[in-house]
Amino acid sequence: MEAGAAAGQSRGRRTDGTSMKNMEKELLCPVCQEMYKQPLVLPCTHNVCQACAREVLGQQGYVGHGGDPSSEPTSPASTPSTRSPRLSRRTLPKPDRLDRLLKSGFGTYPGRKRGALHPQVIMFPCPACQGDVELGERGLAGLFRNLTLERVVERYRQSVSVGGAILCQLCKPPPLEATKGCTECRATFCNECFKLFHPWGTQKAQHEPTLPTLSFRPKGLMCPDHKEEVTHYCKTCQRLVCQLCRVRRTHSGHKITPVLSAYQALKDKLTKSLTYILGNQDTVQTQICELEETVRHTEVSGQQAKEEVSQLVRGLGAVLEEKRASLLQAIEECQQERLARLSAQIQEHRSLLDGSGLVGYAQEVLKETDQPCFVQAAKQLHNRITRATEALQMFRPAASSSFRHCQLDVGREMKLLTELNFLRVPEAPVIDTQRTFAYDQIFLCWRLPPHSPPAWHYTIEFRRTDVPAQPGPTRWQRREEVRGTSALLENPDTGSVYVLRVRGCNKAGYGEYSEDVHLHTPPAPVLHFFLDGRWGTSRERLAISKDQRAVRSVPGLPLLLAAERLLTGCHLSVDVVLGDVAVTQGRSYWACAVDPASYLVKVGVGLESKLQESFQGAPDVISPRYDPDSGHDSGAEDATVEALPPFAFLTIGMGKILLGSGANSNAGLTGRDGPSASCTVPLPPRLGICLDYERGRVSFLDAVSFRGLLECPLDCSGPVCPAFCFIGGGAVQLQEPVGTKPERKVTIGGFAKLD
Repeated sequence: MEAGAAAGQSRGRRTDGTSMKNMEKELLCPVCQEMYKQPLVLPCTHNVCQACAREVLGQQGYVGHGGDPSSEPTSPASTPSTRSPRLSRRTLPKPDRLDRLLKSGFGTYPGRKRGALHPQVIMFPCPACQGDVELGERGLAGLFRNLTLERVVERYRQSVSVGGAILCQLCKPPPLEATKGCTECRATFCNECFKLFHPWGTQKAQHEPTLPTLSFRPKGLMCPDHKEEVTHYCKTCQRLVCQLCRVRRTHSGHKITPVLSAYQALKDKLTKSLTYILGNQDTVQTQICELEETVRHTEVSGQQAKEEVSQLVRGLGAVLEEKRASLLQAIEECQQERLARLSAQIQEHRSLLDGSGLVGYAQEVLKETDQPCFVQAAKQLHNRITRATEALQMFRPAASSSFRHCQLDVGREMKLLTELNFLRVPEAPVIDTQRTFAYDQIFLCWRLPPHSPPAWHYTIEFRRTDVPAQPGPTRWQRREEVRGTSALLENPDTGSVYVLRVRGCNKAGYGEYSEDVHLHTPPAPVLHFFLDGRWGTSRERLAISKDQRAVRSVPGLPLLLAAERLLTGCHLSVDVVLGDVAVTQGRSYWACAVDPASYLVKVGVGLESKLQESFQGAPDVISPRYDPDSGHDSGAEDATVEALPPFAFLTIGMGKILLGSGANSNAGLTGRDGPSASCTVPLPPRLGICLDYERGRVSFLDAVSFRGLLECPLDCSGPVCPAFCFIGGGAVQLQEPVGTKPERKVTIGGFAKLD
């Protein structure tokens, strides 16, 4: 209320021609470019005069669909065939003939028969949003009248004395000055026309004359379908409804609220937004000054670009004269487009000044006390105020003053002069998500689209998304002048989510950014190790690669005998490969890929002493009916319940992961029965193992999405090392550290901040 009172006082002080002229732009019909007369609210929330709407529908070929949206009798002023007897001196028509004349020109009225089988849907071309809006079968008769806008127009006319004397609407030109008005007929009359259209002995003779006016409004907003006062607001349809509309099937299941609630909520939002704009007038003026300065720089830069182009083209001789004209025309069009966009932005910001344009109109709307009318008028206004507020908060010039894209490459061969054109900035790069990943470092790979201009170098920007947001613009870390189409980002924070983007640059300037890509970093520092096959292995069955990062188990004679004698016992050996590094403190993480065709592979960790003791002379196990203890090898079946297991393994076989009973697996992977029920999940492309030595816990993760698969306790009373077990054929490949790739390195620490 205080904001509304302040707005009213401000309006009272600002009655000068400049501010009123700015506000007049908000009160002009987009069709006739005159002040609104009986405006209708289209489904797209824009307004248009009722007479203009009927004319537009007539031009579109819709005949008989210009129904009067109000519930009052038809105005005789809208009947073009009616003339004043002052000049024509016609014989007085009969009352029934007069009623038919009054209703001519309107499509729908009580008693009209509709086509029930094939109802015609009326499409109205909105002149404001340049789109077709559906009016339904009833056409204009189904639209609400914007009474609030009419009141604002009337107050504006009274404040600036627009229009002078009110003329009779029934006289033939030149019309006489009106002396009476009729609320029932919704028209103004001179004395002679009033007597003609209100003959004695008819019901119209009982109409009470009023003072002449240009706006005849109903007492309240009525439902166009049921002719009852609107009492509720449908949030789903965003439309005012009456009591009968509520019970109709059209609004079944919709969220309907009393109009008082919608009035108060919308008024509070509009008041808050308007208060923000009025409280930041200095910011508006500063941005206007910045835009004007940008206009000046644009003019200077455009002129400089034209001079440079002219100088280069003149040096090429007569062959380039025809091309020169086209290039200058392109620059001129670009300059005019930018100037037009900047001028439009300046005008938009000027409308946000106190008492001007949109702000002045909003201040007038806030004076509305009729709740349904306010809700109807303020909906569109609030959207505009919201967009203006967002533009004010996230301000940036609508166009750049730089014309670097108009640079010419004069080093091309003479045979290509006919195809000479401006250099274009590189298109937005495409990040290769198949090759981009995060491990010990972040490896980022990208490429340009096929028909993109070449880039001389690239700029990489990245930031963490899991840190608390700081006030102000988003701050990025940037790396300039990166050559090639890949880069390494060193020293990323563990357990974080990074968002990265890339853009190219050449002589014409910087191109657009690529789409953002999000990467999860490992939850702990990466452990670098190689495979050591000296413990519990059989050289004829295990083959370790030369770089000691991959191992393959080849099934031998025992597995063939097992396949031959399925119903008899057969013994298979467990082949073990250990890592050459033992962990004694802190947290460590590593990843590996398991061949989906592997028969049975166990990936995990264990005490180094227990692993050597158990697998240096590894006992045979029975297969294929051997139960691999449901995916969790404790290694201490004969120990007490309180003792922690010395081993923790994840069992993989035939492209599946077995999450066994007794393991603390991730919720959602074990089903309703919880961790006590065994289940299988698909094998991801890479598995991650995270060891927390101090806590005595080991976690198995999907190394691509970092989704938890299994968490187990572990005895960490001594050195713990990675271990891989094979039963039958299988293969494991360790994740190669990113730092070994011969790519350009980009150190994250110490980067300059980018606003």
